Amino acid sequence: MTQARKAVVLLSGGLDSATCLAIAKNEGFTPLALSFRYGQRHSVELEAARRVAKAMGAARHSIAEIDLRAFGGSALTDDIAVPKDRVEAEMEADGIPITYVPARNTIFLSYALALAEVEQAQDIYIGVNAVDYSGYPDCRPDFIAAFQAMANLATKAAVADGRKLTVHTPLIDLTKAEIIRTGLKLGVDYGLTITCYDPTPEGHACGRCDSCHLRLKGFAEAGIADPAPYVYRP
Repeated sequence: MTQARKAVVLLSGGLDSATCLAIAKNEGFTPLALSFRYGQRHSVELEAARRVAKAMGAARHSIAEIDLRAFGGSALTDDIAVPKDRVEAEMEADGIPITYVPARNTIFLSYALALAEVEQAQDIYIGVNAVDYSGYPDCRPDFIAAFQAMANLATKAAVADGRKLTVHTPLIDLTKAEIIRTGLKLGVDYGLTITCYDPTPEGHACGRCDSCHLRLKGFAEAGIADPAPYVYRP
């Protein structure tokens, strides 16, 4: 019997990354989940990532330790208030939001690239999305294409061994509602996930930040109740 190919899946514990893990598995890959303790203000997303990795049968779940809080510059890694109660027009008018973490996806993908090379995997999955508004420059298709091109110039696996890397972005052109419907078809339990920028220590989403707004809007458009716990549901 042919052994399934390995794929590194970036897993934050949120809705998008959990769906991405399900897609990788459905496409025949053995998923190697990779999460980060990067200096974020809350650890509940890592607890969610552990739940998701276990429930969805990841062959391995690694948590890398880095410290982006040493640099700050984001509401997720610094003492900066998380924006609350904004409508999408306000989010769009604000440009790149203060919840953007400088170079985060570049750093995360670099770690994923290292793990992929060690594990002889040729595939990385990342749940970036360019449809529902986030404003993050490192979620754009041209960034992903540039990173993939760089990866295939910078690794022994590609240069010496001919093992070219592919960065998969299966959610990039989907709305949040489409992502949710896709995940449900693949058996994702969204009650295990958390997408909030400012959750309680107990793991309840605030219901008021930009991320909660877009998630709840997605569930509403999909005609499904969000099973995750919230402090406030608008």
